[in-house]
Amino acid sequence: MRADGMITTGAQRSNISDAFRPVLEKAVEHLDSIDGAHSLYVYGSVATGMARVGSSDVDLVTIGLDGAIARSLAGLLTAEFSGLSRGVEIGPAQSSDYEGSGDEAYGNRVFLRHYCAHLAGPDFCHGLPDYPADRAAARGFNGDIGRHADRWRGEVASAPNPAVLGRRIARKTLLAVAGLVSIHDSTWTTDRVAAAKRFGVVRPRLAIPLDTLVAWGSGGATRPSQSEILRVLDGVVADVVDEFGRRIGLWSAADSGPGG
Repeated sequence: MRADGMITTGAQRSNISDAFRPVLEKAVEHLDSIDGAHSLYVYGSVATGMARVGSSDVDLVTIGLDGAIARSLAGLLTAEFSGLSRGVEIGPAQSSDYEGSGDEAYGNRVFLRHYCAHLAGPDFCHGLPDYPADRAAARGFNGDIGRHADRWRGEVASAPNPAVLGRRIARKTLLAVAGLVSIHDSTWTTDRVAAAKRFGVVRPRLAIPLDTLVAWGSGGATRPSQSEILRVLDGVVADVVDEFGRRIGLWSAADSGPGG
């Protein structure tokens, strides 16, 4: 967080490591071959220059690209650059996702402005202001945590790979925890691991369950079972949803929320 209270991150094109530029250049090349005006952004550790060859994901956002095409392209890039990254993910969005006064649209604008580096196509960041590191931003990012929790519960019984579901649960829940830590400490963080450690101090009874989520989110050797996932949903996830709703606020009914 800047001295004036605005969000600051290290996400900018100049910080991208040379090691990851080939996959980004290939993504731009594929996008240029598709009819229509499409925008491409990179976010996460690649955008901040903190990515590690072989163990980091390449996280991309497209605006204006069909979802099925985005998934197909992600698969092609993942296969082609399997030695460079753990995987390439492409989140498809539309320009309408950034319009309006709802929580979701506000969070999308904050995310695009401060966490994404523009790679190709029209730049939707043009004209966006700097955003304050405040409750509205935290709600825009993770006010859908309750909806996700309901969705996860419905997926447990049929999940083909509980470890994949467990990682999704961990990453989203810990990002909501980062919002809680930001508001509690009057700071701003989206660091999941650091937030889990700090919130374990603020709420000692959650320290061990939060460590479990950190292990699941790392994608390491931990492989949760369906029963373990249900215990986490009934325990730490439910606690985070409750506190997030009370201290920050969940999305309004007008926000549909993204899948996942």
